[in-house]
Amino acid sequence: MTPIASILLHLDASPRCAVRLGVAARLAQRLDAGVTALYTAAPTPAAGRQLLSEGQSLVLAPALDAERRAQARALFDQAGARAHWAEVPADQAPVPAFVRQALVHDLVVLGQHDRDDAVAGTASDFVENVVLDSGKPVLAVPYAGRFDEVGRRVLIAWKPTRESARAVAAALPLIPEGASVHVVAWDNDPHEIEPLLRRHGIEAQYHREGPAMVTLGEELLSRAADLNSDLLVMGCYGHSRARELMLGGASRTVLQSMTLPVLLAH
Repeated sequence: MTPIASILLHLDASPRCAVRLGVAARLAQRLDAGVTALYTAAPTPAAGRQLLSEGQSLVLAPALDAERRAQARALFDQAGARAHWAEVPADQAPVPAFVRQALVHDLVVLGQHDRDDAVAGTASDFVENVVLDSGKPVLAVPYAGRFDEVGRRVLIAWKPTRESARAVAAALPLIPEGASVHVVAWDNDPHEIEPLLRRHGIEAQYHREGPAMVTLGEELLSRAADLNSDLLVMGCYGHSRARELMLGGASRTVLQSMTLPVLLAH
């Protein structure tokens, strides 16, 4: 049985879709997995600002969405990836509908929110909502940069929690033989996961740091840069209650400032 057989990719009208479509396609080829590219658009502040700047009324949002959908389809067709196109029905709330689809896939690939991108079509908390509400591992791809390889130079942020353990388990199929793997832990012993990694044929280097700092998110990204990592693996800590979304400081910082793909699990 293949650990990852089905990948769900979020599509919108942003040109950055081509980058994460490429990431998903290359992973699918390596893992012999299928890809479903799901077009989903939701009202965003950036889209609203664009309409108002053009002197148009927000009631034109359906027309704008039709234009964005056509742009997304064009990007999808130009990519030529072996993926199945799908759409969230117009009569369904976009985020809950996407989350529901995520439930029946092994891995979800999303793009980091770019507040300056008026055509991305998702709210700033889209990634967080999918991670926390679906329970599925999410690979978040930054809105800047190119990522031809994911999983050959891995940094694992270890913490003895359910979230961290789930992130590590989700990462194992993404780490090919011979990959460079580093495990870092603050105020904990990173060697706790050494037996698990060894059983999966992964030799890693372990780094035990002092007490966790309020700048832990920045420290993680700095360490990833120093190691030239192409994947950061970490638990996503937080919960959603009614309409309020609460994330831990490190999770929030990484999602806002990420410079490499990040695999998150809750």
